[in-house]
Amino acid sequence: MKKIILLCISIAFIASITANAQTNKDTLMKEVYDFVKKCDYYFIATTDGDQPRVRPFGTIHIFDSKLYIQTGKKKDVAKQIKANPKIEICAYNGEEWIRLQAVAVEDTRREAKQSMLDAYPSLKGMYSADDDNTLVLYLKDVVATIHSFTAEKKVVKF
Repeated sequence: MKKIILLCISIAFIASITANAQTNKDTLMKEVYDFVKKCDYYFIATTDGDQPRVRPFGTIHIFDSKLYIQTGKKKDVAKQIKANPKIEICAYNGEEWIRLQAVAVEDTRREAKQSMLDAYPSLKGMYSADDDNTLVLYLKDVVATIHSFTAEKKVVKF
């Protein structure tokens, strides 16, 4: 009986730690999302063979406890991400800038695509959750660094 009670307590403790870790991850992700969203636009860097490529993006979204970006499958950026999913994002708010290192992972679920399009209704003229072009990518292994000229950098990982 004591072993069963100890086992139940251990399981409850592990569940509590797991829930707290998810809450912390969600809080950190929301902080990064808020920073980038307030900038309106950010720049995403990919590689094309041995050549870096940088271009502006405007989509950033949280869905299913993951941070997402969106593009079209027919674009060069999508082909570059498919060849090398390691990306960097940089955004500047006038006082601070953020750099995100991440791995971009395609999410083929219709719900993920629709959620992004609902968050950015202006995209619905070019994209649909049911077309063969809409590409939503969630960011994993994120290391976000917030910099300024007047304060210590802050590193956020999720």
